[in-house]
Amino acid sequence: MNNKYIRSKLTLPNDTKRLLLHSCCAPCSGEVMEAITASNINYTIFFYNPNIHPQREYLIRKKENIKFALKYNIPFIDSDYDKDNWFIRAKGLEQQPERGIRCTMCFDMRFERTALYAFENNFDVISSSLGISRWKDMKQINDCGQRAVNNYKNITYWTYNWRKKGGSSRMIEISKRENFYQQEYCGCIYSLRDTNKHRLDKGRDIIRIGTKFYKNLD
Repeated sequence: MNNKYIRSKLTLPNDTKRLLLHSCCAPCSGEVMEAITASNINYTIFFYNPNIHPQREYLIRKKENIKFALKYNIPFIDSDYDKDNWFIRAKGLEQQPERGIRCTMCFDMRFERTALYAFENNFDVISSSLGISRWKDMKQINDCGQRAVNNYKNITYWTYNWRKKGGSSRMIEISKRENFYQQEYCGCIYSLRDTNKHRLDKGRDIIRIGTKFYKNLD
């Protein structure tokens, strides 16, 4: 690990004790997990991402996340794919841009399930690896997380900025070290559609699922 990035010891907010960490994928959660593990925080991974399309992409992302969790002996909750429900909620939002109201719906859906699981299983704080990506709107993510926990009296949403103090740089370092699969779009069918359109407009080939890994960045 590059020593120029100094990782601070983390503490959970509001004297909370048990963290349920929503994870979208191994590359985004790698640095988050290592930082939390190094801080001796009691946490569990919650994988609920019904937006990811197609199923092959979903399974690749989930498999890598499980493998990385096993490396650190972190409990991993594999929630339902639930893609049909996601498409129902996305109806009418098909043409919305990235970071628009379709993404708000998607974050709401995932955080609602995370908060519900936390409530039913005695976790008192939730957070997500989603915010470490520079492609995401952190305020949008945090607003959705806070909205989800507002339904439960004793659950806190942790708004920690995972990008700060070299977090985003360590995310890339860890992804290269572990040779994670490199996702080239956010995850949903509409993100895949729009990304491929952009690539074709630029004279580039479309995304080939399951073929690109972080070692190819060197």
